[in-house]
Amino acid sequence: MSSTSVAPMPVVAHAEGRLPSPRELRSRFPVSPRLGASIARVRREIGDILRGHDPRLLLIVGPCSIHDPEAAVEYAHRLRPLAETHARELLVVMRTYVEKPRSRDGWKGLLNDPGLDGSCDAARGLGVARSLLRAIGQAGLPCASELLDPLAARYLVDLLSWGAVGARTVESQPHRELASGLGLPVGFKNGTDGDLGVAFDAVETARRPHSFLGIDASGTACLVRTAGNPDAHVVLRGGGGVPNYDAECVAWASTRARKGGLRRPLVIDCSHGNSGKNHRVQGAVCRAVLSQVRAGQEAIAGLMLESNLEPGAQPWTPGHRSRPRPGVSLTDPCIGWNETRDLLEEIAAAVKTKT
Repeated sequence: MSSTSVAPMPVVAHAEGRLPSPRELRSRFPVSPRLGASIARVRREIGDILRGHDPRLLLIVGPCSIHDPEAAVEYAHRLRPLAETHARELLVVMRTYVEKPRSRDGWKGLLNDPGLDGSCDAARGLGVARSLLRAIGQAGLPCASELLDPLAARYLVDLLSWGAVGARTVESQPHRELASGLGLPVGFKNGTDGDLGVAFDAVETARRPHSFLGIDASGTACLVRTAGNPDAHVVLRGGGGVPNYDAECVAWASTRARKGGLRRPLVIDCSHGNSGKNHRVQGAVCRAVLSQVRAGQEAIAGLMLESNLEPGAQPWTPGHRSRPRPGVSLTDPCIGWNETRDLLEEIAAAVKTKT
């Protein structure tokens, strides 16, 4: 009996609608000279913290993800007075994550699906995200976000003072190359399984010059050449069911990470694997890290907290009739505002004790 080979069914990608070019979007939501100068200043100050020239702690704090721009702006207006009060001890940067990686499925973030309905209106999402980042910057707070889609970064990066490459993309060569030319400090998280080696490799790669394919301001494919990012650093976020914020892990990581030349090369994420994604544990993680700061561990440059107006998280299914509540996380559970305010005071006090 003869056998017949069957050709595999081709995968077809459907192009739906035209996206604006980065130049078009930037012209619709321009960065004022004053805001641009502020963003550049904060980038330099973060670099000074990483090099040990600035004794403050960097604090990346804000929602796990933003689904309601108005609530995010309200959060920014609450955070700014605290940032000003503790400015001698802390450099506060608001966590403004508009993209979300998914291990399996789920909402991909404000940029990808601003309607929360599965329509994935990215053309609208890019505008919503850029408008929001600008509004928060104009409210007096620098912005931090994950660099998830390398193309999206071209639209938003001029509004960011700090960027992250997450645990799911830390091994991605395009993300390492992207970080090498962004002109802002970028933190690389350890892998979801807790592997720190991939983060060290990523930092080393990002500090080198690269050439790769990308898009220019007009949206045209081009060859990108970068000079390398001297402010690439490591973010400890735990993983594989094991935290890595304890003194032993931090001491080991600091020895390895300092080979890149930064005196304070570590940021500690108090959420995710370090808290078991339990927002009630974030405070305890934070305090354990602060005890190391008080004891003289100089390798710690900063902390990350997932925080929102209200504690916890809410379930959400695309297409659900009711809109999600503002100020309550749609993704990982967050600590609420009252705990956030109290923790900022504790963190600032720890820095005062150290200095």
